[in-house]
Amino acid sequence: MDTIQQPMTTLTDSVSTALQLIVSLDPGLLAIVGRSLSISATACVMACAVGLPLGAWLGVARFGGRTAVLAVLNTALAVPSVVVGLVVYLLLSRSGPLGYLGWLFSFKAMVLAQALLVLPVVTALTRQAVEDAENAHGEQLRSLGARALLRSLLLAWDERYALLTVVIASFGRAISEVGAVMIVGGNIDGFTRVMTTAIALETSKGDLPLALGLGLVLLGVVLLLNAVITGVRHWREQAEGSSLTVATVGTAA
Repeated sequence: MDTIQQPMTTLTDSVSTALQLIVSLDPGLLAIVGRSLSISATACVMACAVGLPLGAWLGVARFGGRTAVLAVLNTALAVPSVVVGLVVYLLLSRSGPLGYLGWLFSFKAMVLAQALLVLPVVTALTRQAVEDAENAHGEQLRSLGARALLRSLLLAWDERYALLTVVIASFGRAISEVGAVMIVGGNIDGFTRVMTTAIALETSKGDLPLALGLGLVLLGVVLLLNAVITGVRHWREQAEGSSLTVATVGTAA
């Protein structure tokens, strides 16, 4: 009977200790969480700065080889994070082309790896949203003389709420990543240890309270992101509904 009760007792104690770490704002836990948020936010900003305009342009541009480019882009969505980490590691290693930067096992290397991992996601989702808008409204813009670049900007602005969802989703993809940052960051305590790598390490060490505490915080971040995405969608539906109502009333008048 004692043997049966022991695992449950251990789990209960671990969860209780994990909650105490969160409530008491344990310095070690906060340092890891803060580092995770800063790395993922920086990587997300970098990826969106490139992926949003590139995806918007791909959504409206028509050129030879576009199908091949889109095929490569869609393939990049399925590339495992450890492969991205390996590529960045080879680039930043001493014998690599970017070895002179000295970024390996640093904050910068982790940001670069996450940015490269998130970039295809941002670009592909943006391309799809803008292309759908192009199919719906592009002919009208073309009749007004708008070229591809201008149309991409106008349609991206028109789909800004959908693109905001893309940004939020890309941040969630970045902060939940473990393979690439483990390879290029090295999981160094106090320097490159983030939530996902710390969870893996502490679980292997048997330090379940800290692993559970970080896991609960990570789940909380993901839940918050999902709530924000739902709120943005609801806000967009209300805004579009209000615009449609105003347009209907104006037409009737």
